[in-house]
Amino acid sequence: MSFWEFVATSRRQLLTDAVQHVSAVFQCVLIATAVGVLIGVLSYRTPWAGNLAILSTSSLLTIPSLAAIGLLIPVVGLGVEPTVIVLTLYGLLPIVRNAIIGLRGVDPALVDAAKGIGMSRAARMLRVELPLAWPPILAGIRVSTQMLMGIAAIAAYASGPGLGNEIFRGIASLGSANAINQVLAGTVGIVVLALLFDAAYILLGRLTIARGIRA
Repeated sequence: MSFWEFVATSRRQLLTDAVQHVSAVFQCVLIATAVGVLIGVLSYRTPWAGNLAILSTSSLLTIPSLAAIGLLIPVVGLGVEPTVIVLTLYGLLPIVRNAIIGLRGVDPALVDAAKGIGMSRAARMLRVELPLAWPPILAGIRVSTQMLMGIAAIAAYASGPGLGNEIFRGIASLGSANAINQVLAGTVGIVVLALLFDAAYILLGRLTIARGIRA
């Protein structure tokens, strides 16, 4: 059976795995974005705090993803839980780093002007600093998403959702007729989804970043 014949006959399963893969990555990116931006907001003003935040999140990436999932299995079990935890933690670094860089790069004169017209600290953050820091934050979200698209495939080791199941099933049945087709279908599917995500982020940037501050 050729690759395209395999895709045609397995399209329902592949589509189901693709939807689960997108859902897992998207939800974890949302969580990582909320947590990462919050960490950036709390730490960017103090050099040591910002450096500690970046160092802490970067140290998470030194742990092999397969090992991290394996360590979580006895604690939270198989399935969605270890997938969500690992993907969220691995997605933090680009967002935290870019949030800190973006917030530190805001022109202090603009912040002082906002303060001068009576804006509170929260209002300055929400209406001045975060909008101006949005381009690097969005860039961090893009990088984080691309990373997680690949890491999510490893979640199949813990019975997690996504196209990694195709890859692991193919590897487990190497030598059978469709083993290579399964691995290839899972791999190509992840690459295609990653490209679609990136195109969506480019469109989001055009819609949400003012032309005057667009890189």
